[in-house]
Amino acid sequence: MTIEFDDADSADVPNVVGNEFAQVAVKFDTSANTPRLRLEELRSGRVRYLDALELETIIWLPEERLTALMDPSAGRWRGDE
Repeated sequence: MTIEFDDADSADVPNVVGNEFAQVAVKFDTSANTPRLRLEELRSGRVRYLDALELETIIWLPEERLTALMDPSAGRWRGDE
């Protein structure tokens, strides 16, 4: 994914990251106090914003904690909102 700061319209164009299990639209959002990522899960339309601290936290998570977060039976497929 490329983010260009020179062209204001480029931040509005979503990039889709997907595979056979998930499709997520990724946008660079600058409407808040600081830049952040806007992530939209395309199947449900659920949206989450991640700022720099949240992204850094994901990077530093030990592999076993990240694996536990990715377990869909922990909440995603239970119908919890």
